[in-house]
Amino acid sequence: MKPLIKTVFGAVAGLAMATAAWAEEPIKIALVHGMSGHAFEAFSKQSQTGFELGIEYATNGTGMVKGRKIELIMKDTQFKPDVARAVLAEAYGDDDVLLAVGATSSGVSLGLLPIAEEYEKLLIIEPAVADSLTGPDSNRYVFKTSRNSSMDMQAQAIALQPDENLFVATLAEDYAFGRDGINAFKSALDGSGATVVTEEYIPQGTTDFTAAAERMFNALKDKEGRKVILIYVAGGGDPMGKIKAMQPERFDIEISTGGHILPVLPTYKRVPGMEGAIYYYYEAPKNEINDWLVKEHQARFDGPPDFFTAGGMSAALAVVKALETAEELETEALITAMEGMSWDTPKGEMTFRAEDHQALQSMYHFKIKVDDAVEWAIPELVREIKPEEMNIPIGRNN
Repeated sequence: MKPLIKTVFGAVAGLAMATAAWAEEPIKIALVHGMSGHAFEAFSKQSQTGFELGIEYATNGTGMVKGRKIELIMKDTQFKPDVARAVLAEAYGDDDVLLAVGATSSGVSLGLLPIAEEYEKLLIIEPAVADSLTGPDSNRYVFKTSRNSSMDMQAQAIALQPDENLFVATLAEDYAFGRDGINAFKSALDGSGATVVTEEYIPQGTTDFTAAAERMFNALKDKEGRKVILIYVAGGGDPMGKIKAMQPERFDIEISTGGHILPVLPTYKRVPGMEGAIYYYYEAPKNEINDWLVKEHQARFDGPPDFFTAGGMSAALAVVKALETAEELETEALITAMEGMSWDTPKGEMTFRAEDHQALQSMYHFKIKVDDAVEWAIPELVREIKPEEMNIPIGRNN
């Protein structure tokens, strides 16, 4: 009987060890961002830093949920749609991640939507912005913590206080981010009496805005009323500075644009008093999470957190809450937990709208203040624009 007892004991011990090992398997999460080859690299790096800080904050520094370590797997899209699709498929398949977070460019991110559906695994969009990412071509596996173009533009319209005396010419890049943004801006003006007189779309990477600016000047200069050039450009090239140098004030034309990351804000010193809307500026939100983020980021990186640092942290806080509240750590249980879920972020409370999985969130009306003691222009808070003040269209209904 002794050999049999030893065999049974060995089998039980082996099963216990296997069960313990399974219980300790990490929760794998892929961060799918462009980290090379593009001007948007800074956005990706901020988002990754914010995500890592968010995991730390949400787990009290343990990096663990339900006794399992969170393992982050980095995937570089190189800002190329084909590479992005390949690395996301690799993450879902070979790496067997539970979910993925990304990507940086709206154009690249659009190509990831069908990959999530094919593998039936979650994709959390952060920090890409375009409305179409939760639109008719999206699917039930896609959630979006980043703001969308409609939020940008409805908040921008609120900041402009439009009426029948407002005439606007728009400048945007010719891809999903730009076109979705201008469509959202026009929708936001519906019923206000304001008029969009012309729309200019430029290639990504444009550095010479002379021709587009001249066309906008010509479309606006003879209008009787308030005349504004609205710039909605995510990349570099300094369109605001270059158009400002062409002296639009000759025709009583103003410039307006949304807020930007800290390295770009020094260029805003040329437009003191300009009003617009911003997604995040570290001094605007007043809550414990943002206080922690500002303090820790300053201590570790010798500077305040930026736009996409807050966005990355918001995504991580959403992930941890979903992992904690889902009945099982698998896709369907996570979807059930996340639809309609509210959670706290550096911007305050966000909520995943059940219909299309867009995170509803506040924006901030600002007025540019110039302080010689600060190296960038300060988007000083006028007021918080709450989610309920914005009528954000539902993108997907299935």
